[in-house]
Amino acid sequence: MKQLLLLIFLSTLILADENINELYKQAKKFEDEQNYKEAMLLYKKIANLENKEKKLFIDEDKEKEIKETTKILDTIEDKETKESISQMLASSFNLYPYYENYLLPFSYSSKINDGRKRVETKFQLSVKKPIAYNLFGLKESINFGYTQTSWWQLYTNSSPFRETNYQPEVFVIIPYGKKDKTSLKALKFGFLHESNGQDNPKSRSWNRLYAQSYFQISNLFITPRIWYRIPDGENDDNPDLQDYLGYGDLTFYLPYKTHTFKLLMRNNLRFDGNNRGFTELNWTFPFFNSKNTFGYVQLSNGYGDSLIDYNKEINRISFGISLSR
Repeated sequence: MKQLLLLIFLSTLILADENINELYKQAKKFEDEQNYKEAMLLYKKIANLENKEKKLFIDEDKEKEIKETTKILDTIEDKETKESISQMLASSFNLYPYYENYLLPFSYSSKINDGRKRVETKFQLSVKKPIAYNLFGLKESINFGYTQTSWWQLYTNSSPFRETNYQPEVFVIIPYGKKDKTSLKALKFGFLHESNGQDNPKSRSWNRLYAQSYFQISNLFITPRIWYRIPDGENDDNPDLQDYLGYGDLTFYLPYKTHTFKLLMRNNLRFDGNNRGFTELNWTFPFFNSKNTFGYVQLSNGYGDSLIDYNKEINRISFGISLSR
């Protein structure tokens, strides 16, 4: 399954290059037909796209550094070689924040499991890499995403990382409807792998195909998601995982002035005495006068706090900062 994920990722990279090449072919065709106006419009579009890619995540100081470095390099006449050198100097990956990126130095759990401390540090890194846009004419965006959440026993003598959950995924977002005409704004489809990178008996992993929709009602955003777990056969580390994590989740986002609130809810929808659920509330607010750093409070209750604890009910409260919303 990991090989399949890698294959999907590499395939989308190839499709992105083919999309740019297709624009060049169309422009050349217009040029051959002496339709220079249409050709120039396409060349301008290509130039704008390339300039946007070059500018991504390069601040003024970095741009000055690149220019000064370029001045001392030997002259390269070949345009494509010069472009490759510029990309090397910029070290630009064109990465964007995906889910929240946060550091919670104080995270208190209501239960002690495996002799660990109640207070620990939790942090999350989440980025996405755009692969292609409007490849199928639906104004869709194809992306590769990666989210890593870690629980760090910072306040013990050896300070071990007791658990890290890794979530690489490939997904497509398709805009839907028109402004003020419908509450449904977008659809999202993806393939998601999640694991904790440990060996048995602590190994936890599963693969999902999911479908998600985005609704807007004034400044309230509602995103229901359903998923299908791809069977792992005899090598399944945790065959009862869906008994606790269910078959989907529901998220509410409420931005209000400089504050944002996010509520995630999950339930296995069983009412035979084995009902299991999870609720997580996130609140971000201004952190002093910073525009890019926010105060962050996270409250959670239920099953699936982390993969290692998917079948344990845990209450948690965490405080810290967020670098993205």
